[in-house]
Amino acid sequence: MKKHGTDVKTEIMAGVVTFMTLAYIIVVNPAILEAAGIPFGPSMVATILSAIFGTLIMGIYAKKPLAIAPYMGENAFVAYTVVGVLGYSWQTALGAVFISGVLFTVLTLSGLRGKMIDAVPDNLKYSFAVGIGLFITFIGLVNAQIVALGVEGAPLHVGALNTIPVALALFGFLLISVLMIKNVKGSILIGILVTAIFGFILGVAQAPEQVISMPPSIAPILLQLDITGALTWGFFAVILTMFTMDLMDTMGTLVGVSMKAGFMDEQGNLHDLDKPFLADSLATVFAALAGTTTTGTYIESAAGIEEGGRTGLTAVVVAILFAMGLFFSPLFSAIPSAATAPALIVVGLMMMSAIKKIDMEDLTEMIPAMAVIVLMSFIYNLGVGLCAGFVLFPLLKLISGKGSEVKPIAWGLFILCSMFFIFYPY
Repeated sequence: MKKHGTDVKTEIMAGVVTFMTLAYIIVVNPAILEAAGIPFGPSMVATILSAIFGTLIMGIYAKKPLAIAPYMGENAFVAYTVVGVLGYSWQTALGAVFISGVLFTVLTLSGLRGKMIDAVPDNLKYSFAVGIGLFITFIGLVNAQIVALGVEGAPLHVGALNTIPVALALFGFLLISVLMIKNVKGSILIGILVTAIFGFILGVAQAPEQVISMPPSIAPILLQLDITGALTWGFFAVILTMFTMDLMDTMGTLVGVSMKAGFMDEQGNLHDLDKPFLADSLATVFAALAGTTTTGTYIESAAGIEEGGRTGLTAVVVAILFAMGLFFSPLFSAIPSAATAPALIVVGLMMMSAIKKIDMEDLTEMIPAMAVIVLMSFIYNLGVGLCAGFVLFPLLKLISGKGSEVKPIAWGLFILCSMFFIFYPY
């Protein structure tokens, strides 16, 4: 902690902030997977156990202030595409999650995942941070209902700012902003808690009727995955999509939040990458066994980093709070999105400062970088945005006669991402 200029109090507060911004996953993930036929109660337990498992490894082994939990996007892909559109069972879908997790583990142990990061050019790394920042801000704006769905021709428009929930979210945003400008310690956590209390008072959210409840049994979904069913040619596109989305999501998140935390050296490289990658891949294997979908490093970890979290103690605190979530889920799930969304908006805005480092004069650098930033948010998917960057960068370099600037592994990522776009089950 001395090395990173932090202390126990700061690390604990950072862990609390990170957990508060992603506690929604406790109820949102099982709610989405319910559409695939996975029962809500057992799915909630599997979600929490997977988060505890991965985040503890991240904190104790990788020693990074990053939280792991089931990914948003990947869960919707399983529920609405793999099961809903393609007609596969959720057991077979979990078999594909398990296979992709094993592939990631092998890739990590071989050292290839770390080499992939090293092969990413600096301008794309900066675009990861900016894109994730814009993505987090966009998520916050949507969750706060400041941005709402529009009509054909104008897909988005301003939300109803004269309603109490939106006004409350705006209050939370201004409160956190002012506290951060005043350099108040714990400004994000204070903002979340104060806004939540006002939310209960104003009736935006119901105060929990009970604080403690026993967790449901996980037995109906534990070890119910169908690995054999996933090992078919027809399931190749599903496994490829899961594999690529997880690889891109984790790579982008790790680079983006590490840049914000100051973990990169002067050359823009990250050290000991294999450890957080291993935490991520093992958590995905565990998640499939427990009965839930792909896990990975959460972009909401940036909130804890903004609060000062720099060591694995932050992650351990998050894991402890997830463990408490098994018994205190009524309390955590009662906190309204109007209280947590402002924190995401502020944190996302802070991360976007890296855009000034992108070379805007060289179009072979600028176009791929901006494609990453724009597509991450507009398509609401980190993986799609990152893949676009990995396809455009080597292609534009080659066409412009600068092919020598592309590292061999970057061409491998070009092939993988091209296959992703070709085989993605649109």
